[in-house]
This record gives sequence, structure tokens and C-alpha cells, in this order.
Amino acid sequence: MKMYSSIRPGKLWKDTEGKPIQAHGFSVFYKDGTYYWFGENKEFTKKGGKIWHWGVRCYASQDFYNWEDKGLIIPPEPGDLTSPLHPTYCMDRPHILFCPKTKKYVAWLKIMGEGNRQFFSILQADHFFGPYSFVRKIYQPLKMNAGDFCFAESGGKAYVIFERPHFEMICATLTDDYTAVTEEYSTHYEGRKPPFTREAPTFFERDGKKYLFTSGTSVYYPNKSTVCVFDDFHGEWRDLGDPCIGDKTDTTFNSQITSVLKIPGKDLYVAMADRWVPSKVMLAANPAIQKAFIKIFAGQEADRTPVEETPLPGKEQKHNENTSISRYVFLPIGWEGEKPVLRWKDEWKIEDFR
Repeated sequence: MKMYSSIRPGKLWKDTEGKPIQAHGFSVFYKDGTYYWFGENKEFTKKGGKIWHWGVRCYASQDFYNWEDKGLIIPPEPGDLTSPLHPTYCMDRPHILFCPKTKKYVAWLKIMGEGNRQFFSILQADHFFGPYSFVRKIYQPLKMNAGDFCFAESGGKAYVIFERPHFEMICATLTDDYTAVTEEYSTHYEGRKPPFTREAPTFFERDGKKYLFTSGTSVYYPNKSTVCVFDDFHGEWRDLGDPCIGDKTDTTFNSQITSVLKIPGKDLYVAMADRWVPSKVMLAANPAIQKAFIKIFAGQEADRTPVEETPLPGKEQKHNENTSISRYVFLPIGWEGEKPVLRWKDEWKIEDFR
């Protein structure tokens, strides 16, 4: 059933069965006339509950407005507390790449253990819709904790860009099979602390220029994004500042960018974001919140000690927020010279762009 003929950022978005779309921390790609949107399924997440996710869910659309639920492409494993896919563990930001060498679909998932320990779980499948099997259940690249991340493909190589919580960003070249990193890496956005350290990296490329959106670090309080541009993944990343024009709240229009998609046949790029907890008081409107983050992390120094494999807690975890109510903010990217910019629109259509 078709319900929509436009994009309405921040409004409740339902699938073709009339249910809220549950694909958060997501990616969207286009193939053979169909858009695919996959992310964290939060349908059973509740405030104070013990379920963080219920697998990775995928939706499909031919028009970018109306999305059909295609089900779970990576299901949870609720019966196994030793599995990174147990729904009580914090599984975030699933990303999937097709590897041309192995002809496999390779999925990386961010998993948060106890304390500040974070790692990747890596799975692969013969088909995008699965079934996926583990290649590495616990993987800490370069013996580092690994937080928010994205993939980048360019010039015949692939890269993973990830936050080293919470003080710098790492860009590492992937192995040919996309299931690990090589020893080639670089460090960026060094020497920062929350809320100013960068997370939620989102890569895209236009006319040979490489761009990366990132957000600050302030839990579920939204904050100001920045965008950088570069030619070499391991070279200099040149900061272009806040991409959001007219956003007086400094909160990326109360959202966090997670994916960018080029619409086929058009010079149109869409920045897609999560509005994680719509009722959260905005960070810039509450200076006390920002000061609190500065105070909490003031005495903490960057820990570059190599980490060993981090075991899972082996027990159910209690979670504080109800992210099942999260909304989505999709906005077209404009340009001021080489800088990508975002302006708020209450409603828009891809047909309005060339």
C-alpha cells in the first residue's frame, strides 16, 4: 500500500503495512531499480528494559517514499548470552559491503561490552538477505577499542573509518576479503574529549572529492555536526565546519547523520539521520549539559594501550532509553562551493531535483 509521495523529515514514517519503520543506525543503497534500507530493529526496545535490539531489519522501495518490510536479514540470538547477537547487548550501526574478490556480502556490527570496551563482530553471506555466519565474533582492529564506524570504497580499495572511543578517529585499509584491517592506518581528529570528540562517521564521494560527516559525542543529546573533505584517506582531512545552515540550535536539526545516498540519474545526494530520542532536550539549548560532559571527561587521558579480546558480560543488561520511538531526518544536500550544506525542509520530493 502506497502511503507517501514525499519526504517529511522528523515525522513518523510507516512501512507499507502501516507499522513504524524500525531500521536505526542505518544504511541505504540502490541496486537494480530498488532502494534497500537496513538497520537496527528496535521494535521490542523499552525504557528500562533488557532488549537493545532485535536483529538487523531491511526494507525495500522503488520510489524512496514507500518501504516494504523484508524482515530480518541478521536475526538476534536470544538463547545465547555468549553471542554478540544476543538482543541484550548493544549492537549498533550495521554496515554491509559486497566483496568483489570473494563474492561474499560482509557485515560489520559494532558491539559494546562492559565499560568502555567496544569491538566489531564480522559476518558474511553468499546473498545480501543471508543467512549470515560469523567470521569473527570479537574483533578489535589494530588492538584498539572500536566505536561508531562506516565503510568507504574508492579507487579499488575499501576502508573502515571508526571512532576510537572517545578521543580520535581511525581510518584503516581493509584486507582484500573485507573481514579485517591491514596495518595501513591513519589517525584523525586527535586530542578531543566529549562532547567535542567525533563519532558517527558518514562517508560519501562526489566529483572525486571525499567527504565525511561526523557528530560530537553527547549520548542521546543531539549536537552540531562537522564535515571534512580530503583526497587521500590517509592524508590530511580538511575541516569545512558545520554543514547545517540556519540551524540555530546547533543540533544537526535535532538528529545524527548516519548515511548518505546518491539518487541514481540525478546530482542529488541525501543525508539521512536518526532522531534518536525526539523528546530529548537539545544540547545547545542547555549549556549545563555541555558543561557536564566537559567536567566528566576533563581528567581522562587518551588510553592508547593495546587491548586484548574483550569477552561479553554473559548477563542481561538494563537499558535506559526507548529508542523504538526514534524518527528519521532525510534532507537533500546542497552545495556552497565544495562544501556540502543542509537546510531544513518540512517536506520535499526527489522529483524536484535534477
